[in-house]
Amino acid sequence: MKELLLGNEAIARGAWEAGVKFASGYPGTPSTEILETLAKHYPEVDSQWSANEKVAFEEGMGAAIGGLRVMVTMKMVGLNVAADSFMVFPYSGTNGGFVVISADDPGMHSSQNEQDNRYLALMAKVPVLEPSDAQECKDFVKLGLEISEQFSGPVMLRTTTRLAHHKGLVELGERAEVPQRKFTPDAKRFSVPIYRTLLRPGVEKRIANLRDYAETTPVNRVEWRSGQPGEPPTQGSVGFVSSSIAYQYAREIMPEASVFRLGLTHPVPPRALKEFCAAHETVYVVEEGEPFIEDQLKAMGITNLVGKSIFGVIGEYSPERLAKAIGLNVPEKPDFGKEITVLPRPPMLCVGCGHRTVFDSLKQLKVTVAGDIGCYTMGALPPYEASHTTFCMGASISTAFGLERAGHERAVAIIGDSTFVHAGIPALIDAVYNGSSLTLIILDNSTTGMTGQQPHPSAGKTLRGKPAPKLDLEGLVRAAGVKQVQVVDTWQRKDVARAVRSAVGHDGPAVVITRGPCMRLPEMKLSERGERPYFIDEALCTKCDACFKVWCPAITRTSAGFPIIDPVECTACTVCAQMCPVEAIGPMC
Repeated sequence: MKELLLGNEAIARGAWEAGVKFASGYPGTPSTEILETLAKHYPEVDSQWSANEKVAFEEGMGAAIGGLRVMVTMKMVGLNVAADSFMVFPYSGTNGGFVVISADDPGMHSSQNEQDNRYLALMAKVPVLEPSDAQECKDFVKLGLEISEQFSGPVMLRTTTRLAHHKGLVELGERAEVPQRKFTPDAKRFSVPIYRTLLRPGVEKRIANLRDYAETTPVNRVEWRSGQPGEPPTQGSVGFVSSSIAYQYAREIMPEASVFRLGLTHPVPPRALKEFCAAHETVYVVEEGEPFIEDQLKAMGITNLVGKSIFGVIGEYSPERLAKAIGLNVPEKPDFGKEITVLPRPPMLCVGCGHRTVFDSLKQLKVTVAGDIGCYTMGALPPYEASHTTFCMGASISTAFGLERAGHERAVAIIGDSTFVHAGIPALIDAVYNGSSLTLIILDNSTTGMTGQQPHPSAGKTLRGKPAPKLDLEGLVRAAGVKQVQVVDTWQRKDVARAVRSAVGHDGPAVVITRGPCMRLPEMKLSERGERPYFIDEALCTKCDACFKVWCPAITRTSAGFPIIDPVECTACTVCAQMCPVEAIGPMC
């Protein structure tokens, strides 16, 4: 039976069919749907969100050493967080099969940088599989687990945004129940660091054996069209070496050319690639990201290559981009008539988002604010312009500490509850330990909002919605040594402003926790809360426009110039009513 699946859904299906018993990860686009799909449809797999990617990787590592088949998921920057474990795991190797999904994001659709994690695998000496369609997304999970068990080491399955979020027909199979392998304690292999010198040669031997495997595996295949193996190239003959989604583009723009499709991109098969390249006058190397394959080919002494010099390293590829780079005729886009000017629609916080009151308060105080990763990165944009740096998960607190040391005495860090649990706690401990007087604002909306409302340790439930102990954020920051800790309702703008002002003026570290669930959570629907949308009474309204200073997209203007609230969009957050000086805003009857 076939089913239309997202690439990420196909990966989840592949894990289930391959007998995976444990799966962990941390949400991050473009990987999030993998674990969500496992939790929703495949109860046989113990699936969980972890506090961060390092924790997720190590939990998976332990389960694999204990003999289970394991999959760990994360976006590409998540592997930076897990890199310590990722680099050392190949030395001891695994017992059960272990696959880590690295979802790269060419074009930075939802990321703060553009990185190619195949290079991390190269450094760690971990093999890399790259599927090129939804069917292979499923099949390569099983293959990765088999490779992992055959060679006793971890395997990376690298996807990209377009691959993760495209849909394709997938042939479904049944679940294979794989027996758990026995774990035998071995201090020399798993425990004592000094013995790693004895394990080091085994890492090199594994990669050498995998290089031989790469020569014969069917996932590295040649589609001969132009040129023939063992024969000298004919004049003008063209071939492609490609991987992942870029392979589909290469086939589309020049269907008459031969293609060497690499499904295993580290290590590559040197003998087969040399034979292929020798049969063509020109070989185009097409791969999204860095010249990972191209550099390996050049290191073999192959010279008839054209790659990043014309295709570039920045952003996503497309058939049109590749065709133009090669010099092929690209069909002109059809003329649909007169172009229509569309009003600008900058990114904005959701209707009723509780973060607005915080940014309004910060803007009034004119302080230096270090932001973090989450919906609140939009605080840097107009109309607030109240967040001045954003780097990576948890960096707000450390950056604010550094800004304070550089003379910004009123430095403020702003971080979400999920990000604080992920990477902010050590930074707060360090700031207090080293005598900082920074202000930390924790936006506690009981979810990981930006990636789609996933639960986390301070949300009180698990990935599958089961009740879980709720992390006591107030107790945690007090345990770190913070004396001034305030908790306020995030929609009470005067209380938020008062708390932030008090914290910034405090002599010593101070924490403000603004609390209020994300409006995107199911339980925050008006029907669930038993509340009604708000409206503006034109008989009382003076057109002072105070309500527009909430910057809520649900508030627009009538043809008569009165503000009006869209009842479909309104979340009854009450902030606009608090702003109105004449009490013209209230709930509908």
